[in-house]
Amino acid sequence: MKNLDELTVLIVTYKTDKNILTNCIKSINKKVKILIVENSNKFEHAKSIRKYKNTKYICSGKNLGYGGGNNFGLKKIKTKYVLILNPDILCDKYLFKNISILLRNKTNFHIIGCQYLKDKIYMPAGFFNKNENQNFKDKFMKNNIKTLTKVEWVTGCSMLINLRKFKQNKIFDENYFLYFEEIDLCKYVIKRGGNIFTCKDLKIHHLGFKSSLGKNLNDKINTDLLREWHWMWSSFYFYKKHNNYLFACYKLIGKFIKSFIKTVFYSITFNKILKNKYKHRFLGIYHSMLNKPSDFRN
Repeated sequence: MKNLDELTVLIVTYKTDKNILTNCIKSINKKVKILIVENSNKFEHAKSIRKYKNTKYICSGKNLGYGGGNNFGLKKIKTKYVLILNPDILCDKYLFKNISILLRNKTNFHIIGCQYLKDKIYMPAGFFNKNENQNFKDKFMKNNIKTLTKVEWVTGCSMLINLRKFKQNKIFDENYFLYFEEIDLCKYVIKRGGNIFTCKDLKIHHLGFKSSLGKNLNDKINTDLLREWHWMWSSFYFYKKHNNYLFACYKLIGKFIKSFIKTVFYSITFNKILKNKYKHRFLGIYHSMLNKPSDFRN
């Protein structure tokens, strides 16, 4: 597996739990270089990872989000290929052997997405057209797809990227802070005639939303509100960017009105948790409608 010398694993963290991160590192082939980008000014687990000789880390200085953090790391990577992993990922024992086979076969790709070992709820890939996506989903659930299947988008928790296909290593739109970054990248690649695949031989286990969980209940609540806000902001921005402003309004107006009504309802019924949930949804869309940046932080 000499061609694994051409691969770097890139992991963006933000105050990630030590056990989650080290379990991820342990699941990675020891011959593969690992670069950790800590999205703050201090990496708390520096001592813990020193024993992993294939692993280095850098701090971005502040929380740049998924896209910004990955762009920050990509600037430091000299290999031809990068495997972007969330820290709450466990790699299948055959993952890197199968990556090596893909590279040896000189597969012509921009992005190849991995598939889940266990999770059958969330689709790892799909198409932008609704009917085409449903057709793919039906085949996928019946395990009736090719080992390497061409698609239009893959999930961003685990993506193999051919950096030679991109003019620069700043490949993510940093206007996003959270959500839609990888879908936006896939849209960019497809519009330019690039190749995106999902591969049955590349398997990972995704713990799910544990990359940067807080250490107490208040942190978790704040993280949930952050996600509500950015999901709505990013949704509107994505539709506006790839279609137009009116199309984005059409797609989100229902959620905008519903969020406002529910914010008022849960305010007068003194349900603070649900009030804050829908308030942050409303404000996320509102800020995106006004072309304000995705600058909400908890």
